[in-house]
Amino acid sequence: MDIEKIRTLIALMKESELVNLEISSDDEHISLTRHYDAPVPTMMAAPAAGAAPIAAEAKPAVKAGSVETSPMVGVYYSAPSPNDPPFVKVGQKVQAGDTLGIIEAMKIMNPLEATQSGVVDEILVDNSEVVQFGQPVIRYKA
Repeated sequence: MDIEKIRTLIALMKESELVNLEISSDDEHISLTRHYDAPVPTMMAAPAAGAAPIAAEAKPAVKAGSVETSPMVGVYYSAPSPNDPPFVKVGQKVQAGDTLGIIEAMKIMNPLEATQSGVVDEILVDNSEVVQFGQPVIRYKA
């Protein structure tokens, strides 16, 4: 068996990305198999804001009017602590950037901020309720 012939076949396999190669002649039989390492799993990026919400349970359809949605999965809190008044109430006027509540995720308190100015028409989730990514939390008057 000619070693240079085998090296040439190996080089051809690498160039062409062949996985198996078998060559037979009257007096020779060569079988080459190339093994690949298993691909390393990659993390998927979080869905972009505005992606379809994941419904944990059936909720009534959101009425007409703009809504603020949860930017993450977590627990919604309407006030900074149990004895404090809520950040917002129905009928209250809010400005873009105002804190509407807190979403606790992985023991980190994340403010839910208004993306627009308006009057709060309805608070769609209860205090201490688990919210899903993209789930409507506050609805403004139309």
